[in-house]
Amino acid sequence: MAIESDERFIVIVGLGGTGLSCARYFSGLGEKFKIIDSRENPPGLLELKQSMPEVECELGKFSPQTLLRARQIVVSPGVSIKTREIADAIAAGVPVTGDIDIFSKQVDRPIIAVTGSNGKSTVVAILVEILKKSGIKFGLGGNLDGENFKPALDLLAEEKKDLYVLELSSFQLETTENLGAEVVSILNLSEDHMDRYDNLEDYLRAKQRIFRGCKQVVINRDEQYSYPDAEREIPVWDFGFGRPGINGFGLLEENGDQYLAYQYEKIVSVSELKVIGQHNISNVLAAIALAMAVDVELDSIKKAITEFTGLPHRCQWVADVSGIEFYNDSKGTNVGATVAAVEGLGQRISGHIILIAGGVGKGADFSSLVPVINKWGKEVVLIGQDATEMAASFSPDIKTHFANDMQDAVKLAMEHAAVGDAVLLSPACASFDMFDNFQHRGQSFIRCVETLQ
Repeated sequence: MAIESDERFIVIVGLGGTGLSCARYFSGLGEKFKIIDSRENPPGLLELKQSMPEVECELGKFSPQTLLRARQIVVSPGVSIKTREIADAIAAGVPVTGDIDIFSKQVDRPIIAVTGSNGKSTVVAILVEILKKSGIKFGLGGNLDGENFKPALDLLAEEKKDLYVLELSSFQLETTENLGAEVVSILNLSEDHMDRYDNLEDYLRAKQRIFRGCKQVVINRDEQYSYPDAEREIPVWDFGFGRPGINGFGLLEENGDQYLAYQYEKIVSVSELKVIGQHNISNVLAAIALAMAVDVELDSIKKAITEFTGLPHRCQWVADVSGIEFYNDSKGTNVGATVAAVEGLGQRISGHIILIAGGVGKGADFSSLVPVINKWGKEVVLIGQDATEMAASFSPDIKTHFANDMQDAVKLAMEHAAVGDAVLLSPACASFDMFDNFQHRGQSFIRCVETLQ
């Protein structure tokens, strides 16, 4: 059982960006708290000591006694609530929460919340451009891997907005009890973070927590895992590649051209979009649906979606070197993302794809890469910790090369490419074996390509 004491306090588990935001929040409230982290020198420690030197930290391990003595445990998304010491505290009755759950209880404005294995940052980025065009004041927070995102609790220190947009990971949703968002969407689901979850169903259950207390839902009708986990008497919007129905977004064909459409009304031609690939058409449709769910006018939507050029490290064109194009999809950190990138790029080039992949596989099954590599690919260059494991899942007819580092990988890819081919960095893996993050990996790729010119 939890230890009763006059000195019970809030315990923040894990420092980093989220942990720091929690510290700032509780410090502003005058709450008594301490921070624990299993790392001796976690990111954010210097900033904490400079800005809040009075805060007590326990570093290097999780103390069971500290957790059992806590009044409340606030878990950062990088730490699993299945960690033994945390699980024991939960079993003893100590309440556990996270920053998103705290944020949702404090904010009194509508929340648009987006999750999914792939595309959520792009969908949110498109939505942000739509909201800018509409003049709506918004706050952007959640997943700190996204560009220009703030930790959710830092948004509470700012001037109130008309609404808030949150990009949420499954890790953040694990500790979110009742989000109560205005509109939510699970865009898609594919194997990811299998080093954290027991199986795909366990991963899905974490994602489905986004539906708790929501007022509207946006469903990807082409994705079986996008649907709510229970019947809900709330408005439902949907999007997908077929003809749209009532409250639906999709594609209409007319005189050989494809149009994004709402119900039976054309919005814009697909040819007017500046992003490439079927997955990006899906991303645009999702953003339109979310925007219309909060009553954004169609004129603002049209302007934004036709001007959006995509995000860095997402099938980003880098260079043409002697007739060979290079694309940076470093954000492709799971198999589903890489499948989408290979399919999207393969459909628009005249030659074949030389894929650079590999890194930390997170327990994923790489076999679903085989059909798209066979269809659109030519050869694969593998890097990183799980390169051998990835190669073992490929069929013998896929020609595979191993590289020591990114420079070696780019050089090998160039050697095996011909005019009209494309070299695509889309790792299907996390980056932290060789790089600080996916941005660092993408920047390394770009620098290596520049040396070829």
